[in-house]
Amino acid sequence: MAKFWFISAPLFGHLDWGGFLKTAQALRRRGHDVTWVSEKAIGGALAQAGVPFAPVRRTGWLWPPPPAPDLSAIPPQEAVNLRYRRALDTWLSENLVGEGVEALLELAGDLGKPDVIVTDPFLSAAALAAEALDVPLVVCGWPAMRDLNADDLFPVQQTLGHESQERIARLCARFGLGGANFAKGPTPSILSSHRHISYFSLLWYQAEADSLLPQTLFVGGSPTPPVDPPPSWLADIPPETPLALVTLGSVFTGDLGFFSWAAQAAARAGYLPVVVIGWNPVAPERKAELKAALPPGTRLLNWVPFDHVLPRVRLMFHHGGMGTTHAAIIHGIPQIAVPHAADQRGNARRIAQAKVGLNLSALEVQHGGLLDGARAITASARVLQNVRDLAAAFAALGGPERAADALETIKV
Repeated sequence: MAKFWFISAPLFGHLDWGGFLKTAQALRRRGHDVTWVSEKAIGGALAQAGVPFAPVRRTGWLWPPPPAPDLSAIPPQEAVNLRYRRALDTWLSENLVGEGVEALLELAGDLGKPDVIVTDPFLSAAALAAEALDVPLVVCGWPAMRDLNADDLFPVQQTLGHESQERIARLCARFGLGGANFAKGPTPSILSSHRHISYFSLLWYQAEADSLLPQTLFVGGSPTPPVDPPPSWLADIPPETPLALVTLGSVFTGDLGFFSWAAQAAARAGYLPVVVIGWNPVAPERKAELKAALPPGTRLLNWVPFDHVLPRVRLMFHHGGMGTTHAAIIHGIPQIAVPHAADQRGNARRIAQAKVGLNLSALEVQHGGLLDGARAITASARVLQNVRDLAAAFAALGGPERAADALETIKV
């Protein structure tokens, strides 16, 4: 049996990517030695999932990020530069990444090095530690793609791409490495030569098909039937009542206006809203304002178990996060995405390309697009058939079990 380390940033969303944690569980069931490595904040989630957990003092991920200034108060170009720089600092702050590499190497000294390191797509310390330990690296949650053409980048992307290269070069020099697990193009990213596992499908990435590298494996996914009883608040809702889920995931939860607008749109379209606002602190007066703005009967919650709730959901409003988007697909739910940052824009664009929902801008939301969109996609026989077809296509790819198959074939 092989020894696997699964390494993630200390965020609940980084346990998922459509099936990351479920892949670790699948390998455990097969008798492999699996350890999840991250900071202690997510230890409880791993214990609940039945996966052994090894906390480290740092993973190299900057969280929480520094408070953002009011972007509306600065020139547009400066605001764009700030957004890109904040994103770069999140995954590639040199001091934090260096501490993360040191922590992983120390853990290898304590536990013995793994046969394979499996990482979330944005954890630079894992990529460097894998090279330092001379073990294969596998990326879960993101396809391997060819380098972008520098001429196609915005000036801010070109500037920060150079800065990324310089940061990686300094980190490599610090640890005596060559950067084997990073792309060499104008916008460096983590790149495994062994395997990238995506929990989506080739069809989902149809617009980028020419850019995909052969080490990418698409495994799709399917719903997991729950084994525990449903939460009482859900059991109390009559089973014939159609639900609409409104969520911004676990990070971008401060947009309380979105929650109220989406809930109002859901109610007017004939659905009972279930609004999930995450665990990030909300000032009591702001939460009171949100409650007052929600339609009667709305369920306002911090978190919901998708395996129980989504089989009853008929429409989703969300931010375009990868895990949320994937969950809507495998449950065959039409979705409206209003992306905020990072990979969300790509996911929202692909939702529209696959014709399983809509990609709306903040301006369109402010002009009533949520209600119009909800009525349009839930009344469209084509959209409803598309969501069923895409769910079936994902299920046919094998999901986390096929991902586990692929990890078992990695040469150690």
